[in-house]
Amino acid sequence: QVQLVESGGGSVQTGGSLRLSCAAPGYTSSMAWFRQAPGKEREGVAARLTGSSFTLYADSVEGRFTISQNNAKNTVYLQMNSLKVEDTAMYYCAASSTRWGGLEAKNYNYWGQGTQVTVSS
Repeated sequence: QVQLVESGGGSVQTGGSLRLSCAAPGYTSSMAWFRQAPGKEREGVAARLTGSSFTLYADSVEGRFTISQNNAKNTVYLQMNSLKVEDTAMYYCAASSTRWGGLEAKNYNYWGQGTQVTVSS
């Protein structure tokens, strides 16, 4: 079921930037971004503890991606810089209403519909 609202995906050339947004329906304990390319496993990209500065990033995006929240704490963003072809995937927003979820998909109980990010050389 689609429970979160995502936006911001699109096509960009290598080295470019995109910013994804995700709106939660209510209170969350933590929010995160996952991605999945065709024929590959879903992987955690970035996670943030609601109302704090505590974040966790996958090694593959550390230093290039930044996860943040708005002041109302109901929207999470993923700023993606220095994009690479290997970043091409469907990106999914996730939220946990009860706990810190980290980069483990099983810890999240709310999901978005996905937004496509395509990076070309």
